[in-house]
Amino acid sequence: MKNAALTLVAILFSLSMFAQKYAFVDSEYILSNIPTYASAQDQLDQLSLQYQKEIEDLYAEIDKMYKEFQAEKVLLTEEMKAKRENDIINKEKAAKDLQKKYFGKEGMLYKKRQDLIKPIQDEIFNAVKALAEEGNYALIFDSSASGVSMLYTDPKYDKSDEVLSRLGYKN
Repeated sequence: MKNAALTLVAILFSLSMFAQKYAFVDSEYILSNIPTYASAQDQLDQLSLQYQKEIEDLYAEIDKMYKEFQAEKVLLTEEMKAKRENDIINKEKAAKDLQKKYFGKEGMLYKKRQDLIKPIQDEIFNAVKALAEEGNYALIFDSSASGVSMLYTDPKYDKSDEVLSRLGYKN
């Protein structure tokens, strides 16, 4: 955290030496004042709870199957034991698959979040970009609680291609 603050101070000092304008916004504050964001977040929370309950119910069913199997195990033939064990294993696999389907990296909750939240984030980014262009800002930082990050950088100050060229790479 100390290094990030020192880096930020160094960047800001360097920018001030070249008389560049910079600003910051608090994206969490902005989001908290957008009613559609609160509504979208509520929808996501409800959907998450619904998915979680469905998965918990499935695991409770698996637990019940396992306990019944343990209680009746001595009375079952080897073939019946194998069938019950396979049923339990298949049910566990189905529960894990469902969990991945709902909460996985590209799961249903992620997709719903993209549908509901991304348009709001895009709208905020476009407003920040317009503000930067109108106000002639070189950089706009996000100072939200999640840490300082750059939301907007003026492309004319991007020296990435220059660095590649100095390293001998074509851009």
